[in-house]
Amino acid sequence: MSAVGVNRSLVERLFRLREHGTSVRTELVAGLTTFLTMAYIVFVNPAILGDAGMPREAVFVATCLIAALGTLVMGLFANYPIALAPGMGLNAYFAYVVVQGMGYDWRVALGAVFISGCLFLAVTLLRLRELIIRGIPHTLRIAITVGIGMFLALIALKSAGIVAASPATFVTLGDVHKTPVLLAVLGFLVIVVLDRFKVRGAILIGIVAVTLLSFVVGGNQFKGVFSAPPSIAPTFLQLDISGALAAGVLNVVLVFFLVELFDATGTLMGVARRAGLLQAGKMERMNKALLADSGAIFAGSLLGTSSTTAYVESATGVQAGGRTGLTAVTVAALFLACLFIAPLAGAVPAYATAPALFYVACLMLRELTELDWDDSTEIIPAAVTALAMPFTYSIANGLAFGFITYAALKLFTGQAKQVHFMSWLIAGVFLFKFVWLGGH
Repeated sequence: MSAVGVNRSLVERLFRLREHGTSVRTELVAGLTTFLTMAYIVFVNPAILGDAGMPREAVFVATCLIAALGTLVMGLFANYPIALAPGMGLNAYFAYVVVQGMGYDWRVALGAVFISGCLFLAVTLLRLRELIIRGIPHTLRIAITVGIGMFLALIALKSAGIVAASPATFVTLGDVHKTPVLLAVLGFLVIVVLDRFKVRGAILIGIVAVTLLSFVVGGNQFKGVFSAPPSIAPTFLQLDISGALAAGVLNVVLVFFLVELFDATGTLMGVARRAGLLQAGKMERMNKALLADSGAIFAGSLLGTSSTTAYVESATGVQAGGRTGLTAVTVAALFLACLFIAPLAGAVPAYATAPALFYVACLMLRELTELDWDDSTEIIPAAVTALAMPFTYSIANGLAFGFITYAALKLFTGQAKQVHFMSWLIAGVFLFKFVWLGGH
């Protein structure tokens, strides 16, 4: 057998491409698509954590490494087309609440991330995390997908400049005459039309088209290709675990743990559902996916970055045809490449990936048709979950409000026996978090 034949056989055994109705080319395109929609994290994460006093160049390297490592484990171990990287909401909490707001040193904050990662690993190995997910009602599972779609839509519209901040109304229409907005709209139309005609890689084509146009009419500048990776020494193993074990930081650890748990869980289920990888509403290899996710948090704190989580942008790769871990392995390889071609990776503007995110968001809303609209004790918690995610800019908050509403409505309408004990427990934990630990 030729070397090519052996390689193809190995890839088939590792990822079971035929079983999932996909091909190597489709998975590679899907991986590139996912990467392009989330490559911004290698620039945004150092900027945010830099505001916490962390060395930005070292954080850049840590971000690339943990995204590559976590996503690689997800692909090879769990065989899911889901990418991992430092979470956007989590890095903001780390920098602006824990460090700037509470006054803790960034090394102590990294220690809190480490402890939460250890807790994560423990509940995953004991299969308690999987048990938690099994207790999520069917309507809330649907709402998670819809809520993530709405959350994704808000991110996309903001990145495109279509939605802007307003002191009077919180959000308002941006300046639609600006070039980035017009290019984003054009990219969205290109993606929808190409996908309607079943053109492979429609999302990727849309992203590339807008990026090329940005050099011509958008003022985007080509800043070269290669650059040597900076040193990671300033953040590597710099976490302060003993400081994080102090009593005053315990609530920080708990908040990290809760947000990590439900942000990642919601994203994993939402993306897996979009890919058609749920069987009877369950993820077949859920525990493996959870181990990859929790292990990345643990490793990320050692490298020098805030909590890692599954990325909702993985849905763009799924829409491009990604169904197996080969998509994730492709993303991991591209994150490693970012260490050496950072200027090139940064050439894709946010308004070029925004159309892809918004298109996927639109598709995720179709899950609403599966809800039972006649039972208010089911539909109201689902609506609260979905609406709270974009309006509080947090997947975790959406889950919290949804669970509390679900438990309360079932209790007050005499249907308490229908509620899984885990749903009661989750609702209680979230209620405790809001009442005694504040709303962070």
